[in-house]
Amino acid sequence: MYKRLSAIMFPLTALLLVGALVWGYQENQEKNSILIKAENQYQRAFHDLSYHVERLHGELGNTLAVHSASDGMHRKGLVNVWRLTSEAQNEINQLPLTLLPFSKTEEFLSKISNFSYKAAVRDFTKKPLTEAELGNLKALYKNSGEISKDLQDVQNKVISNKLRWMDVETALATEEKAEDNTIIDGFKTVDKRVSAYPELDWGPSVASIYDKRSVKMLGGKPVTAEEIRAKALKYADLGSNANVSIRENGTGTEWASFTATVNSPQHKDPISMDFTVKGGLLISYNDNREVGQPRVSMEQAVAAAGDFLDKKGFPGMTAVSADRYDNLGNLTFVSSRNGVLIYPEKMTVRVGLDTGEPTGFQASDYVHEHQEKRQIPKPELTLAEARKKLNPDFKETYNRLAWIENEDAVELLTYEFGGRINGSQYRIYLNAADGHEEAVEEIRTSSGAQDK
Repeated sequence: MYKRLSAIMFPLTALLLVGALVWGYQENQEKNSILIKAENQYQRAFHDLSYHVERLHGELGNTLAVHSASDGMHRKGLVNVWRLTSEAQNEINQLPLTLLPFSKTEEFLSKISNFSYKAAVRDFTKKPLTEAELGNLKALYKNSGEISKDLQDVQNKVISNKLRWMDVETALATEEKAEDNTIIDGFKTVDKRVSAYPELDWGPSVASIYDKRSVKMLGGKPVTAEEIRAKALKYADLGSNANVSIRENGTGTEWASFTATVNSPQHKDPISMDFTVKGGLLISYNDNREVGQPRVSMEQAVAAAGDFLDKKGFPGMTAVSADRYDNLGNLTFVSSRNGVLIYPEKMTVRVGLDTGEPTGFQASDYVHEHQEKRQIPKPELTLAEARKKLNPDFKETYNRLAWIENEDAVELLTYEFGGRINGSQYRIYLNAADGHEEAVEEIRTSSGAQDK
């Protein structure tokens, strides 16, 4: 019996063992194949990065070599600088540098990219490169040469010592002996060098991208929790017997704020609000009630939202867009002055389409950008003169004056034209002084959306 059993089991066991060995071998081969593929990708991205930074240095030199009045060559050079910097940024994103401090270099390349792009796309016949911008290019030429040399030093070590990027990834993931890795040391050296560079004056259009809007810009004195409690009772409008709990956020930081939560027997769900510490300004409101099936129109929702803002201390707001998502309406309002819409001063309101009552709003932009003494000039072009600047195929549906912030972070007066062309709906903003196109927006409408 045992002989018969062993005669059956031995071949079966041997077969299973061979199968396991074959499976293990195949798995190991697949794993090695994946590792080799990843290593090849890392090596390619790194060597391309070194090459493009070297090319960037050369292109900056070419741009500086021509006469200061050579607008055509300056534009061509800056376009190439933008393209090469974008390539370098893309290659950095392909390397396992997530856990490695390389942020200063990434930000540096990002600023070069934005600076060169914004300079290249403008009209050099009206705005040639300034002395300050030429000074920036000289500094960038010097700095990029140093960064290129550091990267080439790392590249030479990678090639001569046959270093692997997979070892870098392992070292960063395990934090074991990461300080002894040649590649890691090289990238740390580059980032340390970049962090020591003096900050350049990139101009308002680039600086605005990196300037984080701060509550330090707000006026008003700091308020107390008791003052916020009184404000919360007023805004919730649920009676003086409502219970209010106050939580302070970010104590001791520039982002300090208060969150007030109001509970009342008159209202099933709590209402929460956020206030700035400086001035006690309301920046968000959220009614956590459950929204039922839609029964009111978007037009009714817009009217209800306008009344809601009036009661909350934001009178005279104008709805500029309305989008419907299921049983909610999301509405954007901006302030207006003498018939001019002030787009920087905007807020969004969320309305439940079951009753038409607003369930929340966000007013951060309005709070940070509102100015009582904003100076708005008269348009230099007439409406008819501005309209001539439009594409003849553009089918205008409305027009109005709008105060916007353009891509150079400059606030200015424009004519806003709404209409259709090529089967899509657009808003086109033309400078009210010279008719220059400041911005073009395609309006992507969702179910029930309206362009106001």
